[in-house]
Amino acid sequence: MTHEDEGHYAAKRDGIQLNEIIAANIKERTTDNKISCADAHAIAVKLNITPEEVGAAIDLLEVKLSKCQLGLFGHGKNKNFPEMSGPVNPEIESAIKSLVSNGRITCAEAWKTAKTFKVSKATISAACEIMKIKISKCQLGTFR
Repeated sequence: MTHEDEGHYAAKRDGIQLNEIIAANIKERTTDNKISCADAHAIAVKLNITPEEVGAAIDLLEVKLSKCQLGLFGHGKNKNFPEMSGPVNPEIESAIKSLVSNGRITCAEAWKTAKTFKVSKATISAACEIMKIKISKCQLGTFR
């Protein structure tokens, strides 16, 4: 959703009922009506549910998601990933290119690639930025 949608996140979750157990866990970790991506994923692990289920509850509660682990949003006005001074590691570049569909890779694929190459998630975002590849399908459902 865009900045114009702020405060109207529930609109994208039409027909979904709020799970009170998930909601309680979100409220425990919310500060200034914001919850970090890392905290949202930690809730999913703790409750043994999908990140999408946590994301739906976050939206229904009209809580703002912050500090994307890929560095894409929630870090102020700028993205929060390292500037790369040189070319993308050829192995990482090849791995990313193998995942591209319609100029995009998914959030989950970016995370998996970071884990495979033992680099930060934000480093994968930086590589994608250099390669002009978009990251889509946030695991929490923030962006498609």
